[in-house]
Amino acid sequence: MKILRTLAVAGAAAALAFMPTAANAVTLNVEYDATGWSHINTTDSDLWIKPTTLSLAMESDDGTFTGHMPLQPADTKFHLLGFLPVKAQVNFIEAAPVTGSIAYVDGANKVTSTASYYIRLSDVLIGGLPAFVGNNCRTKVPVTIPANTPAGESFDVTNGGRLVGEYTIGAFQNCGLQTFILNQIVPGHGSTIDLNVSNGRISVG
Repeated sequence: MKILRTLAVAGAAAALAFMPTAANAVTLNVEYDATGWSHINTTDSDLWIKPTTLSLAMESDDGTFTGHMPLQPADTKFHLLGFLPVKAQVNFIEAAPVTGSIAYVDGANKVTSTASYYIRLSDVLIGGLPAFVGNNCRTKVPVTIPANTPAGESFDVTNGGRLVGEYTIGAFQNCGLQTFILNQIVPGHGSTIDLNVSNGRISVG
């Protein structure tokens, strides 16, 4: 069956060998190492996604999964009006679990997934001077970030693969006197993420 082809990889085949139907399907717990980059389109700046763990609970009968990927704070810098340096720490606060699926499509395993985070800014410096944004300067609504297998590539349940996506950053709130300025700079379309997921560790739930 299709899902067996999707999940029959090194380390998982033995666990799946005795599961011919959905009635006795099990949950596969998979942990991956993950790292990558995100490019913020509106500020033309990059964020390093520091090494983290992507933890998934995957259903063996249909390949759907839920999980979590905590993201460490990342530093960013760009120029306001082309000359005024701005620095900030960007924090990602999980708003909902990672959800998605892996399916065998056109001869390759393909992941489609979505993560949801509030983006919070702290330690903001404008022109080298502190911009007092408070402790809860963040997007009004969560930022939805897709992460999918790129065209022409495949995802291996054990070895992982590359996941990419494009997302939109919405308006910020609770940033004090800087709220208006930040909302003229940061929100917008076309930001991207490029993740490298590797070293899957599989156990049966």
